[in-house]
Amino acid sequence: METAALLPAGDLGRLKWRCRRGLLENDLFVERFFRRHEAGLTLAQVQGLQGLMDLSDNDLLDLLLGRKEPAGELDRPEVKEVLAMMRQPG
Repeated sequence: METAALLPAGDLGRLKWRCRRGLLENDLFVERFFRRHEAGLTLAQVQGLQGLMDLSDNDLLDLLLGRKEPAGELDRPEVKEVLAMMRQPG
């Protein structure tokens, strides 16, 4: 799979639905991320985002706030890239 390829437009809605969270704080980070980057998301970035979305809300919030850094299976370049994009101040 070509990871530099852009996400097909039809897949964006499904991805946004998948990224809905239970904590408002996480949703705010996710919404800002999509506002800034949805038009140019690569497949590698989508893979990184999906890895983050597999986390519990509290673990995700710890990463977003910089209380923790990706470890183990999440210690991958695409996860770190998306996390940096999501941490960018508003």
